[in-house]
Amino acid sequence: MCPLMTGHKVYVMAMPDSRRRKAKKPRNSKGGSEEVFGHPLRVAIYARVSAPGQHTIAMQKRQLREYVERRGWAVAREVEEVGSGAKRRPKRDELLEAARRRELDAVLVWRLDRWGRSLSDLVVTLQELQELGVAFVSLTEAFDLTTPTGRAMAGMVAVFAEFEREIKSERVRAGIEQARREGRHLGRPKSAALKAPEVLRLWGEGVTNISEIARQTGIGRASVRRILEEESAR
Repeated sequence: MCPLMTGHKVYVMAMPDSRRRKAKKPRNSKGGSEEVFGHPLRVAIYARVSAPGQHTIAMQKRQLREYVERRGWAVAREVEEVGSGAKRRPKRDELLEAARRRELDAVLVWRLDRWGRSLSDLVVTLQELQELGVAFVSLTEAFDLTTPTGRAMAGMVAVFAEFEREIKSERVRAGIEQARREGRHLGRPKSAALKAPEVLRLWGEGVTNISEIARQTGIGRASVRRILEEESAR
């Protein structure tokens, strides 16, 4: 602030402070390296294949490292995982935990289907990363949440995920309605209840070991206990 005297009055003029320090914004790949508070972005590389016999992990990691180098980032983690898209991915879960601990600034994958188990899973994880302030880039689709275009694409993915959920819900409701019309039983089969007479027979014959009764009847121990408890409560 700069005082200016006019007669007996003092006016205060707001002056721009060029010395005020501002947070350094990341520069794009065309403008050089990207930084956060003066340090290169800490990026996690995630590579995955569906089966052990596939040999693309090395190729994925090589291309991802080259991309990191071009953007001037720093590789903080390299994660590789082998497993089907429908199964749980413990390595990816560990990477998400690292993001929650603020140990990462960005996640880089070779392709979107390498990361998301499904469309809805992709949307949920991307939303969490955005809330954590962690960028996400898919190399081959040019899907980059550090850019306005990438964030717009993420919004479109969310719309399609919602559409997918609605379609599945409609199919489930239609299937239930059709089953009711045909008089079919809905829900899990009552396999354990059908074994109740055999469970009680073995118990009456002196077989008091729950595990042995479960083995002979082919049902779980919890089901055996439930049948016996229901019988004793009568």
